[in-house]
Amino acid sequence: MNDLSSSLPDYALEISDLVKTYPGTKKAPPKAALKGVDLKVKRGSIFGLLGPNGAGKSTLINILAGLTLKSSGTVRIWGRDIDAAPRDARAALGVVPQELSADVFFTPAEALDVQAGFYGVPAAERRTTELLEAVGLGDKANAYVRQLSGGMKRRLMVAKAMVHNPPVLILDEPTAGVDVELRRQLWAYVRRLNAEGVTILLTTHYLEEAQELCDTIAIVNRGEVVACEPTPQLLGRLDTRSVVVTPDEPLKRAPSLNGFDTRLRENGAFSVTYKLGQSSVEQVLAAVRGAGLTIRDIVTEDPDLEDVFLALTYGDPNAADPTRD
Repeated sequence: MNDLSSSLPDYALEISDLVKTYPGTKKAPPKAALKGVDLKVKRGSIFGLLGPNGAGKSTLINILAGLTLKSSGTVRIWGRDIDAAPRDARAALGVVPQELSADVFFTPAEALDVQAGFYGVPAAERRTTELLEAVGLGDKANAYVRQLSGGMKRRLMVAKAMVHNPPVLILDEPTAGVDVELRRQLWAYVRRLNAEGVTILLTTHYLEEAQELCDTIAIVNRGEVVACEPTPQLLGRLDTRSVVVTPDEPLKRAPSLNGFDTRLRENGAFSVTYKLGQSSVEQVLAAVRGAGLTIRDIVTEDPDLEDVFLALTYGDPNAADPTRD
């Protein structure tokens, strides 16, 4: 195996004109899961890959991991082409899949040692204790994996993905089904790995997570990249703003204001959305007063990643998000 640290590429991942078409059947035509995807992930970044269910994210990850064969296009992982140097390319990658897969009859320490053996890591170079401590499982090193909670098993999967010290780590829905505290712990660990030089590719349905962690975000929809920009630039895409109004008397329904979209919020407050360049906060407040309402407090809001995501994938920033159960 080549020394992955011998040269540092500008891009951890380079994907060019990537196509994946699944063959058809008697009842269904061929399906294009990926339609000429182009992506470049800079070395040292935390890169978010977002999209609704069925957008092609899993297909893309499976191609990177060597689980699915591409139909055409080129993929380079840490400068290694997956066709010309498949072993070196895979060695540069660690993958934490969405599904929990635990070696229930092993202890966490044994599970990491076995995983390290698969990658040919000599016993003297294995970092089993270090990795278990890093993910908060040092005190569970000799417990059976089947005795761990779901959150602990997910942390163990992160440690398993890092046994060969890969420079690129894919986290596929890493915090799905875990509580808020564990999510924050995993966020802290992701930041620590990134600070140590690991490039992170993150997929998540928690848009707050992507907004909090990622410096660049790509949004995939129906097999195509519909946006790929630095997170602040992506958030600036929408030309709308909102004013959250708290009236003196809590409302049971949002008021109807001519020319504005209104929505009821918690505790009887409501939001008023307006387009920049067409309206202003003053016009919003005048419309609220014109409806006979007395204002106790107002807060202005910029659009968040959820607004951008919905606008790019469903066309309506106020539509319900079908990716959430």
